[in-house]
Amino acid sequence: MTTVRLGTGIGWRPEIADAVEAMPGIDWVEVVAENVCPGHLPASLTRLRERGVTIVPHGVSLGLGGAARPDERRLTALAERAAALGSPLVTEHIAFVRAGGPLTASPGIEAGHLLPVPRTRDALDVLCENVRIAQDALPVPLAVENIAALFSWPGEEMTEGQFLYELADRTGVRLLVDVANLHTNHVNRGEDPAKALAELPLEALAYVHVAGGFERDGVWHDSHAHPVPRPVLDILTDLASRVSPPGVLLERDENFPPPAELERELGAVRGAVEAGARARGTAPAPERVREPVAVEAAPGATRERLALAQTAVLSSLVAGTPVPEGFDRTRMRVQARALAAKRADVVAKVAPELPEILGDAYRPAFLAYAQTRPMTGGYRQDAMAFVEQLLRPGRLEDPRTRRDLREWHRDRSGPRPRSHRPAIRLARATRRALLRR
Repeated sequence: MTTVRLGTGIGWRPEIADAVEAMPGIDWVEVVAENVCPGHLPASLTRLRERGVTIVPHGVSLGLGGAARPDERRLTALAERAAALGSPLVTEHIAFVRAGGPLTASPGIEAGHLLPVPRTRDALDVLCENVRIAQDALPVPLAVENIAALFSWPGEEMTEGQFLYELADRTGVRLLVDVANLHTNHVNRGEDPAKALAELPLEALAYVHVAGGFERDGVWHDSHAHPVPRPVLDILTDLASRVSPPGVLLERDENFPPPAELERELGAVRGAVEAGARARGTAPAPERVREPVAVEAAPGATRERLALAQTAVLSSLVAGTPVPEGFDRTRMRVQARALAAKRADVVAKVAPELPEILGDAYRPAFLAYAQTRPMTGGYRQDAMAFVEQLLRPGRLEDPRTRRDLREWHRDRSGPRPRSHRPAIRLARATRRALLRR
């Protein structure tokens, strides 16, 4: 597999679309795959593509590290986005994002976030098979990313570097190495980033992510909303001293600074890569061709064991069930609060009317709801379930708030949403009245 030389890039987001188009020295961009529609690409992405800027779709919902086989509809959607964008590759995460379901004879639950898989033989066998299923379904090569984690699994059998080396060796998959996540795992799990880089199969490197975060009470939060700190840039320099990265991308998902500040961050990223190149020598390391070996199907019992373990962990994080034996309960509480906070933030973006109706009561009400009500579908469904709970008898005292929430729910339930245009709503009401005669 020939390595695609990407250069320096930035994560494309609608909020900074104009700034990205105007930035000098942007060779490529990455988009969240689930946030673009193949038939209705944003005009900014279309213009970038016409200019010859490479666009890579980055998936967040496939759950390749989960116990179940990858969902065919999600794989088809990812393939469609790669085709629509003319992408040379697609990327996803080494994570699980949902649990439960048929393998556990329990309801399916969603994390709404990327959670770490245990570094065990069982998990590796399942992940390898899931990656090969995805590779066969996609029209372009797949690269997978190491994630940031707030907690560790007990009884792990491999380091992160060993786990990723075996994954690449068995499947031929490319790696998207996130140096910010290596820093996160250094702070949160005591893992040495230099040791991880030394163990990684860097000849399989597709590109590199760089992002910022913040530390609170000894826990590093990979926020993608803060400047890139010096330790992350130092890890990038270490990586670039070992191999010439085919591409390096700056991620920023919210709290966007002025364009000039983003350009300064990109300059710091380029400087870190150049410092590594000087230590290594400017010539890229010769590429080794990795031929995948045959990946055997993971036995059903292996998937079931992993499914039960992941379901117990996720249920403790989102449904208030006991934390499984061997996990750090303090870290699990931090993770649970982070998941609930993220749900509240995303629901507020998906349904911005709810914070307007509830005011300051929105966040505490949603966090109380999230403590025992796991997400079973997408965020829009989560918003509907939240409002349905609020509308139960005795939940709301203010009649105006109850009326507004009931109207909001009525407008979004049923076979099709009701229009907010008064003339159309009047016409529909008249038609229903005539039909009742």
